Amino acid sequence: MQINWEDTVNQIFGDVLTCPRCARDEGELIIGYSRKPSLNKFAPRHRNCPRGDECDARKLITLCEGCAKLEGLAGSPVGAGEAIETYMLDCRRDLEESLDYIAEYWRDDYELSAEDLDAPLEEIDPDVFREETQWRHRLEEEYLRYHHEFRERKRRIPSAGWRSEYVEEIRALGYDTLLGE
Repeated sequence: MQINWEDTVNQIFGDVLTCPRCARDEGELIIGYSRKPSLNKFAPRHRNCPRGDECDARKLITLCEGCAKLEGLAGSPVGAGEAIETYMLDCRRDLEESLDYIAEYWRDDYELSAEDLDAPLEEIDPDVFREETQWRHRLEEEYLRYHHEFRERKRRIPSAGWRSEYVEEIRALGYDTLLGE
């Protein structure tokens, strides 16, 4: 089953929860994290992953209670509001990881000479920097979609100060962001 993420988000904001495995509408879904590649198809935020069905990255999965038991997914029952907030927080986590990577963690992937220790990633490996920037851009667009939907429905943005902190950190590194000035 291929999940249409746009439809999924629209349904969740419309307080309709549909299990991606059995396609039944539910009042609550079980939400949890899993590294099992067999659950990739039930991870809507995992779409377009370059590793596809073989990916063993930790993913946010939502299934109805019966399907969660059948698939061995441990998690907590959530309603539509909690589900979309969890997706937003998961998106933030991915943005923070991307920020950490371009700020520091990329250095672990290279044998750097003494003169390259202070060089930015875009000088050491422009292709990897471009890929990471595209990934971060996609995540920022996703985050803005959540933000917009919360505002449209006059709902409180969870931990609203996070956005300004992220913008300050990414700007301090000298990079642009879609999340603000």
